[in-house]
Amino acid sequence: MSRSLGSLQVGPQGLGCMGMSEFYGAGDEAESVAVIHRALELGVTLLDTADMYGPHVNEELVGRAIADRRSDVVLATKFGIVRDGGGRSIRGDREYVRASVEGSLKRLGTDVIDLYYLHRVPADTPIEETVGAMAELVTEGKVRHLGLSEAGAETLRRAHAVHPITALQSEWSLWSRDIEAEIVPTARELGIGLVPYSPLGRGVLTGRFASSADFGKGDFRAVNPRFSGDNLDANLKMVAELRALAEARGVTAGQLALAWVQHRGSDVVPIPGTKRIKYLEENVAAASLELSDDDLAAIEAAVPASAVAGDRYPDMSSIGR
Repeated sequence: MSRSLGSLQVGPQGLGCMGMSEFYGAGDEAESVAVIHRALELGVTLLDTADMYGPHVNEELVGRAIADRRSDVVLATKFGIVRDGGGRSIRGDREYVRASVEGSLKRLGTDVIDLYYLHRVPADTPIEETVGAMAELVTEGKVRHLGLSEAGAETLRRAHAVHPITALQSEWSLWSRDIEAEIVPTARELGIGLVPYSPLGRGVLTGRFASSADFGKGDFRAVNPRFSGDNLDANLKMVAELRALAEARGVTAGQLALAWVQHRGSDVVPIPGTKRIKYLEENVAAASLELSDDDLAAIEAAVPASAVAGDRYPDMSSIGR
């Protein structure tokens, strides 16, 4: 069983590797490598990383994990977010594109990247320049397919006119549905596949968290508006409703939330992240969970997107350009 992202064939579900290195508390490399290996055994072929995760160390981890099984992997990474000390900026100029791919190839231990994304759309570089530079990498055989992350509908059109865009990676889950009105229809019109990241609401839709205290030291969620204070309290009430539906069906809340995303279409390949084999196996099982129209309606009623409290990020200025 596979799904199509444009002309790229992948398993029905991918694996987001970001949390193995940072953002969600401490990780364990040996266990993370074991998760990646188990994912491949279960038919997960799309592995997702980025040069800014760590920074750099997540690509290195993924590279070590797949060193002896590269042919089993559809390898995706991203560039464009520059971490400089405590700050961040976004670049998409040709010089930076070319420098970034060389760094990623080296860290990943490969001579070609299957899917290369622009992580965020820069405000000061025309998308035509960035995608034009990315297209050169395809011609040179360093990259096979191009993608964008968190791009708006008009940007998708302009980028696709320069070189075919294979996939759009954006946050999409029960409580992040803003791409549905304009961006998803545009992607489908252009034949661009959809790769939802954080399809489990950064783990909160699993029902495993009761308060922000559960996130732990250094957890990225603790500083996000959606996961703090009154916002989190309001959002957890909806998660409780989702858990009740899941328990009645004999599955976990996370499986129900992930199955909802899987049902968005045959061109949708979510990339839930985890650093535990137990949760990986739960996630993969959700890909085969069948939901009727009534099931989908009940799930959406339990977690209505319009009722979700708080923005996805403290600063949303670079989203949806």
